[in-house]
Amino acid sequence: MDQALPHPRTSLPPALRHAATVLPVIPVVVLLALLALPLPAGDGSGGTPADAFSALVVGCALVHVVRSARRPLTRSAAVVVGLPVVGIAAAACASSSAATGVTGAARYLQVFVLVPAAVLVLIRDARQFRVLAWAFVGLALFQGALGVHQNLTGTGASYMGADIRAVGTFGPTDVMGMATVVSYGLIAALALAFRPHAPRQRAAALTCAGLLTVPLALSFSRGAWIATVAACGVVLLLAGARHALRAALVGAAAGVVLVAGLGLGSQLLQDRLTSITDVTDAPDQSVTDRYAMWAASVDMWRDHPVTGVGLKGFPEHRDSHASLALSSGSDTAGAGAEFRRQPLLSPHNMYLLVLAEQGLLGLLTLAGSWLALLVCAVRGWTRVRPRHGRAGAGAGRAGGRGEPLDCALVACGLLVWQLVDFMYADIGGPSTVLTAVALGGCAWWALRGRGECEGGAEGSARVSGVGYADGADAVGGADSPCGSGSSDGAGVSRAVAGVR
Repeated sequence: MDQALPHPRTSLPPALRHAATVLPVIPVVVLLALLALPLPAGDGSGGTPADAFSALVVGCALVHVVRSARRPLTRSAAVVVGLPVVGIAAAACASSSAATGVTGAARYLQVFVLVPAAVLVLIRDARQFRVLAWAFVGLALFQGALGVHQNLTGTGASYMGADIRAVGTFGPTDVMGMATVVSYGLIAALALAFRPHAPRQRAAALTCAGLLTVPLALSFSRGAWIATVAACGVVLLLAGARHALRAALVGAAAGVVLVAGLGLGSQLLQDRLTSITDVTDAPDQSVTDRYAMWAASVDMWRDHPVTGVGLKGFPEHRDSHASLALSSGSDTAGAGAEFRRQPLLSPHNMYLLVLAEQGLLGLLTLAGSWLALLVCAVRGWTRVRPRHGRAGAGAGRAGGRGEPLDCALVACGLLVWQLVDFMYADIGGPSTVLTAVALGGCAWWALRGRGECEGGAEGSARVSGVGYADGADAVGGADSPCGSGSSDGAGVSRAVAGVR
């Protein structure tokens, strides 16, 4: 009988073997790193290096699919990810001009179909997903540190007559950019704190989550605050009562010490928090503008109920549907930019924007895709949820070191944050590509198979005396979380054939 030969990866040193397991997700990490670059002053409507690099990420995914010669997605994954195409195509045909329709369709396809599908294909196992989650945390720490510096030195965006609003590298035209990055990082860090059998990661993740509460507060973004509280509540609820209580106490203590104890903008924060409850009794001009644009969006939908007014059609139809309470624009200044009047080009509500521009068809397909992701992500959590008060109690059914409970919490938390935040914001600005990456990462967890794979060399199965096989080849398949629900079952036969 022929002697079994070691798998090529097992001949590498441990450090290089671990690096090889995360290599496919490196383009996505680089894409996130580009969001840390400062952008030139402008209105924020142009493309960014991250937008351009996202095309390369899609190309890497295509090359990966061609080289692997496998079906990249299951039927369910293809339907969920591709569902928005129906509404986008119909709305593009209903646009006022072909150029506007093509431009709008390209943007929507980039954010909600192509980049998420590419990330879904490139992530192969839980280890790579954790690398992406830690990349969110790292980007949030960088942008958050810059935002805190802006607040302390008075070099941020203008807020209440002072340049103290933390916006990071995104500038005053995208005040939600840093808030989105920091929120993603905080939720990812909180979820990573529940990884089974990783005490050092739990301590580091909890520390990062506590630190990120400061720049989130100094962003003065009410929508991000509400969405983060909702998402963190879901993460803690899904994590289990005992662990949730401990994490909540640590996070609350960190927030009190760093914000209230150090007095970082405490009076302005209190006023901003109070304004959340005053949006109906005594709304400020920004809230009044938002209500007026929401009403205009509904009127547009009533005039064009099926396909809407067309992609990028909201600005063109806004004035004919908005009330006189709508102002001409919002004032932006600070963070290295001069004062300028920013036009109101969207209703700051993603659901109403889709309803106005894509009609009921677009809302059902796009929001239906997001809801399907959330449902599937929660179903995935039910297979790894804590039992009897112990995180990862159901671990080890496939030989892995433990269930990826933290991956389930990251996906569910980010999806909840995005769905809640879309009630107060929409796509636009340099941070939009971050939303696409987050949706793709969450789709990996939600649309993977029913099997288990911890990821990397330690979580891979042993095949016919071969050392640790590649997790994507040895354990893949339609029922595996590795490979994003790909049809990788043939990898087992190839691995066995290689030693004969």
